[in-house]
Amino acid sequence: MHRRDFIRAAAATAAASLIAPEAAHAATPAWSVAFADLESDVPRTPMQRVHGRAPLELSGALYRNGPGKFRREGGSVQHWFDGDGLVRAFRVDQGNATLEARFVDTPKRRADAAARAVVSPGFGTPAGPSAVLRNTDDANAANISVMQVGGELWALWEAGSPIALDPSDLSTLGLRTLRDDLAHMPFLAHPARGPDGEVWSLGLAGKRAIVWHLTADGGLKSADVIELPRASYVHDFVTTPRHLILFLQPWIQDRFVTPYFDSFSWRPEEGTQIVVLDKADLTKRRIYEMPSSFAFHFGGAWEDADGTIRFDGCFSRDPSFAQAHGRALMSGIYERQAAPLLGLVTLRASGRVSFDSTGITAEFPRTGARTSGSRRYTVHATGDAPDVPMYNGLATYDWQTSRSDVFDFGREMLMEEAVFVRRPDGADELDGWLLAPAVNVRAEATELHVFDARNLASGPLCTWRAPLTLPVSLHGTFVRT
Repeated sequence: MHRRDFIRAAAATAAASLIAPEAAHAATPAWSVAFADLESDVPRTPMQRVHGRAPLELSGALYRNGPGKFRREGGSVQHWFDGDGLVRAFRVDQGNATLEARFVDTPKRRADAAARAVVSPGFGTPAGPSAVLRNTDDANAANISVMQVGGELWALWEAGSPIALDPSDLSTLGLRTLRDDLAHMPFLAHPARGPDGEVWSLGLAGKRAIVWHLTADGGLKSADVIELPRASYVHDFVTTPRHLILFLQPWIQDRFVTPYFDSFSWRPEEGTQIVVLDKADLTKRRIYEMPSSFAFHFGGAWEDADGTIRFDGCFSRDPSFAQAHGRALMSGIYERQAAPLLGLVTLRASGRVSFDSTGITAEFPRTGARTSGSRRYTVHATGDAPDVPMYNGLATYDWQTSRSDVFDFGREMLMEEAVFVRRPDGADELDGWLLAPAVNVRAEATELHVFDARNLASGPLCTWRAPLTLPVSLHGTFVRT
């Protein structure tokens, strides 16, 4: 469970030709500002309000994580997902906003800086000849998401430990080992937090998985190793109060090499398996079969009284973005592809599974406030300009009426994931605001937009603009103050 085979392969694999800085900058489309390197930390900086007024009840910090530095003099990353983790904080209070950013101080970042080249392997970057990998955390970029745990922030990757940060200044506190004999075990970047605050997460190593169950403040309740029916790539999963639901797509790990994604083979003829695990007894499981599909992200799951489970996600026909397209971005190239579409999977107690696609372009699905009974809405990025990466708009989808509420900024705004913040006295599922960071390509600036979640079509209630551009981020969380 220490991914020993992966580590041996990483240590033994010579670096393929890395992208030289001059090649990375050879093509400079306007959107490339959103994938440019940040060279140093950003101190707390006031943002200018350029539109509207912020709700005075909105107070807290939106913490975000994503790759922030990709290129070094002696060799660069080969994939967007492999840049150094950069945690950002948008702090909102009394109608004003500030922005700050700080790199996570990882062994990977230190090793690459010392080598003046990217030598550490990653999702789409091979190991360099001088890479030293004693454990998975030596390759931990801490660059995918961040969550609040007690009084700390945890920066999360996929194949290594959480890394704790001080939320007041984003300084790195160090690796978090949840039990001494579980050091350097994988901990996914999309843990699920229940209404009681407790956290469930997974760690994958081939056909084996560790199921983490934590208290609200990060204490370990249990860590159980289970066998899976296949060694599938798992980036995200969903839960109900009673169950864990794992989407085992036919992108199957059949070897251990670097870069990591070269360990997987796409086998659409094998279809997709969905494993439903009983939280109270992980030996109890149901396995559903459905046609081949690929998904990075899911919104959430809900369960009816008769045992029917439904969950939404953003589904693609194959993992082409994870492979070729994520690499092309680092060379300033956007290769048009079939966008993921919002869909709903229904699992019946009888064993029957059905899938319904909305046909709507969607990524970064999120949910509104937790409500009793079934969920109604999915929040997601949308809009798919033909010549720019990322998304240009924000939407909510109503599963009861099959209607979308959409605001599209146009091709010069690259939208990131929006996070729902409930009004202090909010009662309904969308009774609150959506905080949506973005890169304004024309202004070459990072912006933060606040929407009324119940009325996106009217546009943002408020927009703040920073006097700088940060690379686009991936995932985050809002913490009230």
